[in-house]
Amino acid sequence: MLSDTDNRLLTQTGPDTPMGQYFRQFMQPVALSRELPEPDCAPIRVNVLGESLIAFRDTNGRIGLVEPRCPHRGADLFFGRNENCGLRCVYHGWKFDVRGKAVDLPNVPAGSSYHDTVRIRAYPTVEFGEIVWACLNQQAVGDRPVPSPPELEFGLVPAHHRYVTKRLQQCNWAQSIEGALDTAHFSFLHMPAPGVASHENPDAPADLRRLRWIREDPMPRFSIIEHDVGFVIGAARHADGEDLYWRITQYMLPAHSGTPSTLTGENHYGYTWVPIDDESCWIYTYAWNPLRPITAEERDKLESGHGVVGQVDPEFKPLRNRTNDYLLDRQEQRDLTFTGVRGLAEQDAMIQDSQGLVVDRSREHLTATDAAIVRFRRTVLEGARALQAGHPPPAPGKHEAYRLRSGSWVAAEGVPFEVVMQERFGDPVGLAPPIAANPN
Repeated sequence: MLSDTDNRLLTQTGPDTPMGQYFRQFMQPVALSRELPEPDCAPIRVNVLGESLIAFRDTNGRIGLVEPRCPHRGADLFFGRNENCGLRCVYHGWKFDVRGKAVDLPNVPAGSSYHDTVRIRAYPTVEFGEIVWACLNQQAVGDRPVPSPPELEFGLVPAHHRYVTKRLQQCNWAQSIEGALDTAHFSFLHMPAPGVASHENPDAPADLRRLRWIREDPMPRFSIIEHDVGFVIGAARHADGEDLYWRITQYMLPAHSGTPSTLTGENHYGYTWVPIDDESCWIYTYAWNPLRPITAEERDKLESGHGVVGQVDPEFKPLRNRTNDYLLDRQEQRDLTFTGVRGLAEQDAMIQDSQGLVVDRSREHLTATDAAIVRFRRTVLEGARALQAGHPPPAPGKHEAYRLRSGSWVAAEGVPFEVVMQERFGDPVGLAPPIAANPN
């Protein structure tokens, strides 16, 4: 368990908090590229890490991320006109470019210093993998080159090999990512109801053989290997005979993860969590296949909200959420699924939200299957404290080290996790080979 002080350190990510400053060392997703679909389209509101901002795509296709208040009289630039390479306040016509510089002040005399000095706060952005990433670190703002985002593999494959979306999560970021790192819960949360055959559950996360192994062994044994940008988790369950079924999950700083079910040739899935405030976050979710395009059938399923994606409305808010009890059906809970809630993503959201907007970790009673949770907390808490002591994390500069994969494998009992990783991925920590020569 954590002390109340450590729990606040872990969960609070506003601009003036240690964890908020730690997150700002890393490039953060702030929007899907398709939310700003064309030059001079409507601006959008962006709420991230406790800050309210405005994003817009200018006439040349560049994306600006700026504070929402016009410095003249405080009018909200969300209502502004996106025109001719700038966002113009509709109150008195002050206009700002993607760097936050005033480029037109119609009611200011020509000789005024305002023309050179008036600015609004602006953060540099870059698009990667159909996501707009921003550098929210004030020390990096200026004329320096925009930092590179983490080179997660989904962003390196051709566009038709991936699917990218996001959804709102109505709880603190940390308990949501902890749910993803906790592969032990698969033995219950995503299972059919007791006595129901696995194939009768349409939301099952794997084939019948893997589901049976997960269902029959609720106490996986955990191994963890650290790498340059986090660590990889191996959870071993009994399979058939003397074999073990390994489910392997990547954790990458500060808040990226991959799902652990993928076998060779199957689609990969991953997440990036971005705090909105201390009680909600965005989960950017992506599917990709390095060997082939996502099929039309697979894309249709993803767009309908199947699996890890979840059904959302046009504003990416889940249709099944805490306000409607996730449309829990008690009859289905008796006769079909363990939870009575439809959808893999919705089952995760339901149980994570149920812990409270911010879970009280001082009341927990952890077990050996919580090993990855403990390591995650220790990793980010140590990172935030080190930054406070003047030691910034090295991971933001290791862009290529994020080309990591999660997945599953079957190996004989007694085979070390390091060997399992080499067998499954051809690399001791799961680093993906070049896309063109990709076997897994």
